Amino acid sequence: MADLMKNVQYIKGVGEARAKLLNKLGIFNLKDLITYYPRNYEDRSIPKKIDELVDGEEALIEVMPVTRVSEIRIRRNMTILKMNARDDSGICQITWFNQPYLKGMFKSGEYYRFYGKVSKKGSKVEMNSPVYDKIEDSKNTGRIIPIYPSTYKLSQTVLRKIIENGLHELDGKIDESLPSYLVDEYKLLDLNTAINQIHFPDTFDDFNMARKRLVFEELLSMQLALLALKNQYSKDVKGIAFSKDAKMSDVINTLPFTLTKAQLRVLEEIDADMEREKPMNRLLQGDVGSGKTIVALIAAYKCVKCGYQAAIMAPTAILASQHLESFNEILKDTGIRCELLISGITKKKKEDILRRLEAGEIDILIGTHALLEDNVVFKNLGLVVTDEQHRFGVRQRSIITEKGDNPDVLVMTATPIPRTLALILYGDLDISIIDELPPNRKKIDTLAVRENMTGRIVEFIKKNVDEGRQAYIVCPFVEDNEDMENVKSIEKLAKTYKDDIFKDYKVEILHGKMKPKEKDQVMQDFKDNKISILISTTVIEVGVDVPNANIMVIENAERFGLAQLHQLRGRVGRGEYKSYCILKYNGNSDLIRQRMETMTATDDGFKVAEKDLELRGSGEFFGTKQHGLPEFKIANIFDAEDIKILKLVQELAIKIEAEDSKLEDEKNKKLKKMVTRIREERIEL
Repeated sequence: MADLMKNVQYIKGVGEARAKLLNKLGIFNLKDLITYYPRNYEDRSIPKKIDELVDGEEALIEVMPVTRVSEIRIRRNMTILKMNARDDSGICQITWFNQPYLKGMFKSGEYYRFYGKVSKKGSKVEMNSPVYDKIEDSKNTGRIIPIYPSTYKLSQTVLRKIIENGLHELDGKIDESLPSYLVDEYKLLDLNTAINQIHFPDTFDDFNMARKRLVFEELLSMQLALLALKNQYSKDVKGIAFSKDAKMSDVINTLPFTLTKAQLRVLEEIDADMEREKPMNRLLQGDVGSGKTIVALIAAYKCVKCGYQAAIMAPTAILASQHLESFNEILKDTGIRCELLISGITKKKKEDILRRLEAGEIDILIGTHALLEDNVVFKNLGLVVTDEQHRFGVRQRSIITEKGDNPDVLVMTATPIPRTLALILYGDLDISIIDELPPNRKKIDTLAVRENMTGRIVEFIKKNVDEGRQAYIVCPFVEDNEDMENVKSIEKLAKTYKDDIFKDYKVEILHGKMKPKEKDQVMQDFKDNKISILISTTVIEVGVDVPNANIMVIENAERFGLAQLHQLRGRVGRGEYKSYCILKYNGNSDLIRQRMETMTATDDGFKVAEKDLELRGSGEFFGTKQHGLPEFKIANIFDAEDIKILKLVQELAIKIEAEDSKLEDEKNKKLKKMVTRIREERIEL
């Protein structure tokens, strides 16, 4: 067996410095290296004749130099090298910038391969800064070349070579991870062949076969793990059958607003779950501002009226505080006792809360991760609600549920996923969807504008702030990223906006690298209108309601997933004032144009999500991270072919589980090993 845990530093061609760069890509050992799959491929295997080349395409040519490399010095730090080369159909001019070492590289009478972008004007054909090889010694051309997600300090050539070395070291010694009966029945490649062909495919047919095998394995292992998890919750587990006498309508009738039909439908589903003896394990999906919190409150009311306690877990202290405020306001005449447990409270107060909680003197405990601590003991926990589910994993969910005797569980998310996919992805949960917004929600005007509109946007912000409103300005990164041109960071914007453009206004910054207490204080100050303009990263996508904030400006909107843009947009439009979301973007591609058009055309989160899936697939569905979804290494569960495989393995997983629920048969031992690893390492729903 190959040592897959071997430190990547000791792979040929790596060393200490490159190991640090690889670590930044999440590559720490040989296993990480060989499962660091390409994001794309370039077909550099089939050459074209010069007279067949098309302007703007990337192509491979096989040519002979007909002139020496000439050097043109433009200025002190800029040189251009030019060389003419030919095949039997014509001449192409090859151009390089600032690469003087190439002057004596190419010899007349020898043939070379060049791969690069073609520029064609009339009869003149040019290729700029191409990749090149001697025909008899081809490494970068003459084959299908993998393109990897990389860092600017680690070139594709170097990364490819390191991965190639890693594969050579393994030399076909990777243990097969699927049972032979599945490999044979579904005509799958063996694992060693699949790994080699996914990195360096001989043909695209070989690539497709390799990908099919790896996608099949990844999705099957995830489905079996989810199924085991669901069965763990449901089989032979006796929960709480809450009394029918505790009616949700008692609190619904006291509300100062009318619930939507979608909210009432979802509450019926939750009510039915709570009155069954089997523990509820339900996912509640709802668009931004759809009213999930009030649904959770009503469920908690029923729980308390039946003599049990409820726990509400939010991802941030300030959001937890907002929930407490809402709960206290609506439940003030019911006698229900609510309390807040967050990390910032005094030791004395915390001890008092913990004492009263264990004694049953607190009915609803609202808090953050602080609820997971060992010293948090409930007298009679009946319901657990996790808000913004994508911020909590399965392990965290199980920790808090273990504080009760099989309590009901309601997990909530504002991340819209089409129902058919949600049913598959959240295989351990039943699903409810609030697909309707309250009638009092203000429509948000969304505008997509170019960078040259900055001046007008600034004046628009100033006008609204002068009238007493507030504004968000969101950017993709905390610090400048050398690998990304024309991308705004908080670091850069703060200097421009805070110190110059908005110097006469109350401006603060907010980002994930700040301490939790600092973040909470900034958000509280913004909520209290002590800050007029908040420059932030996406940490505000799960934030508090600030009804006075009516402008959201998103810098480099092209860098965000549509679902994330929609989530951010939902931070405004929560008060009585006309609200605006302004998307500033760079780039002219069809993809960027379609995405901006989608955002300006609809405010329906599920439509936005479906378009995002169509345009970008799962890898970037939620921006830089797939919030709330299993992070697949190779599967794209929104790709048509992968969905077919997903449905196939879902049926297969059900069949396997029915025949051998604990995967104890000899033929399923490899599956058991794989599922155990997946459950330990990867399931973070």
